[in-house]
Amino acid sequence: MDFKQPDILQIVARETGIPRHKVENTVKLLADNTVPFIARYRKEATGELDETQIRRIEELSNFYQKLEQRKAEVMRLIDEQGKLTGELQAKILGATKPSEVEDLYLPYRPKRKTRAGAAREKGLEPLAGYLLSFPQTGDPGEEAANCLSESVPSVEDALQGAMDIVAEMMSDDGNVRGWVRDYTRRHGWVVTKARNSEADSVYRDYYDYREPVSRIVPHRVLAVNRGEREEALGVSIEVEEGPVIEWMNKRFVKENTVTAGLVKRAAADAYKRLIAPAVERDIRNELTEKAEAQAIEVFSRNLRSLLLQPPVRGRVVLGIDPGLRTGCKWAVVSDTGKLLETGVVYPTPPYKKIKESEAVLAKLVEQYGVNSIVIGNGTASRETEQFVAGLIKKLDKPGLSYAIVSEAGASVYSASKLAAKEFPDLDVTERGAVSIARRIQDPLAELVKIEPRAIGVGQYQHDVSQKRLEEKLADVVESAVNYVGVDLNTASASLLGYVAGINATVAGNIVRFREESSRFTNRRQLSKVPRLGPKTLEQCVGFLRICDGDNPLDATAIHPESYDLALKLLQLTGSEVNEIGRPAIKSKLSKVAVAEVAKQLGAGEPTLRDIIDSLARPGRDPREDLPKPVFRTDVLGIEDLRPGMELTGTVRNVVDFGAFVDIGIKNDGLVHKSELSGKYISHPMDAVSVGDVVKVKVLSVDIERGRVALSKLL
Repeated sequence: MDFKQPDILQIVARETGIPRHKVENTVKLLADNTVPFIARYRKEATGELDETQIRRIEELSNFYQKLEQRKAEVMRLIDEQGKLTGELQAKILGATKPSEVEDLYLPYRPKRKTRAGAAREKGLEPLAGYLLSFPQTGDPGEEAANCLSESVPSVEDALQGAMDIVAEMMSDDGNVRGWVRDYTRRHGWVVTKARNSEADSVYRDYYDYREPVSRIVPHRVLAVNRGEREEALGVSIEVEEGPVIEWMNKRFVKENTVTAGLVKRAAADAYKRLIAPAVERDIRNELTEKAEAQAIEVFSRNLRSLLLQPPVRGRVVLGIDPGLRTGCKWAVVSDTGKLLETGVVYPTPPYKKIKESEAVLAKLVEQYGVNSIVIGNGTASRETEQFVAGLIKKLDKPGLSYAIVSEAGASVYSASKLAAKEFPDLDVTERGAVSIARRIQDPLAELVKIEPRAIGVGQYQHDVSQKRLEEKLADVVESAVNYVGVDLNTASASLLGYVAGINATVAGNIVRFREESSRFTNRRQLSKVPRLGPKTLEQCVGFLRICDGDNPLDATAIHPESYDLALKLLQLTGSEVNEIGRPAIKSKLSKVAVAEVAKQLGAGEPTLRDIIDSLARPGRDPREDLPKPVFRTDVLGIEDLRPGMELTGTVRNVVDFGAFVDIGIKNDGLVHKSELSGKYISHPMDAVSVGDVVKVKVLSVDIERGRVALSKLL
């Protein structure tokens, strides 16, 4: 990007509300640094912007850079035709949206064969000029008669051709397109009709539906788009055409002239045949783009919440991948995630081998000291839950409980090359049980092994641009991994691959180096890893932690570039490096006057604050501050629910219209947006996130449809 272009930086500053100097510094840093690194270790330069703000600056600066490139391309193409005037160039340079640039380019864009083009080939352009000259006297028919030829056999043909040329001229007018587009946004309606009104489908609510373009919500746009794709619905944009044609007549027609009527006919034709269909496409595209952006944002925020669910450490876990005909696959993993044993039981229909299954699992609980049983939420989940709840009652073992976890993506992981490499001796279903068990121990470490799109928290994720979705979700996973930090000696290649600056090749090299050298004892050893150069080392090293290594600072989030500063701070407070994390040093650090000491040490205040926090809590996992998953000992059925009951549940998904909460029954209950808060909220995510443990009250129960309406207790 050319930093001498203050217009782009100023536009980004205006749109984000971030001061221009922060935008400029951030854009410069983005040229050769990762977003997590900038957000964490370049706070002085950015003015402490967070990752969300930095990514927004990156997105907007890229957008406007591409817009400038398109402007240059359009001006070049018009100039090659010899038609680029100073006035037109100024308009193109002043455009702030791609649609404005394309509207200005429209008259000069090469066209396929059109009615107007054919009329021009027949020599009717002078006649079109005559119509637009609006003479006070004369006969248009006589003028048309002068244009007759073998290809124009009649006066009517001549006049029609001339009107086709006039209609295209009106349609190509960028101001007209802009006005009609804006009018349609404000006054148009999205209209849906059934292609077969007799057929029953999930789109029945849209068989005869109308909603203003200005008010239709994003998830409804994606719903009708899908219905159209599946040929269940016909979708159109309708708007009252009278005011539009009246406006066009005022703009183009000079009343009380002999050609006024013909030009009015051309204006009506221009709108109905050329402008309206094009504007409808534009509006549909705008609505879809906005809806896709919203769906991707919902998916992204849900995914981040899911990835950052708190780990449940120190538990031996029995993971169960439920099934019916194929049985329930199980896997026992140690408190460190090591696989101990796998197998299968058949407590669910059609076999219902309850006693045999209880004997197997009881033995496992006793043999391995199982603390928690984790059940995937797929097919036969609730039947398996009933069996497990019954087993826990019979065993009567203190502390033994169960939890339901989302198994979204488990099958994708199980069939992947990564899973085959990790567990070459297990079949696909057994690998799924291992993944389910580990998800409760460390959700982030396990979920990064799965393609983010397969995790399935959101709405209409299959209906959006998969490229944009993939890019956004990759950013989310990268952000979550670097926010938490990674243990260099235990992290998988999948986890390491999301650390700032590290790609899949380098991640694999780190794991191989670790295997060959037993373990990393200090961060400096990273420079010996193949393909991990100085720039990559700078970006990643602060996010890679070494516990019990040569240097206690390597276990913190302090970047090695700030080690000297950290040691000076320790010396200033009368502390030793081996004391970090202890109560005594916390007390000393809490008394540091940050502004004064930062000036004394020649450091930035944000960096110094981060160093103090890292020295006080060197091994802190930010996820540990969040509420742990809900563990249960007994099962609840929908028939047990009554309006007014208060329950504790886990938020499984957040969508535009509410949140789905797992309260221990077969189907998640829905807390509608209106029941999430005591005050107005623009989106359910303003009130809850995936993984939140919430208290809810039952509002209504529909046993026949398996639906439960809930209200969040405030």
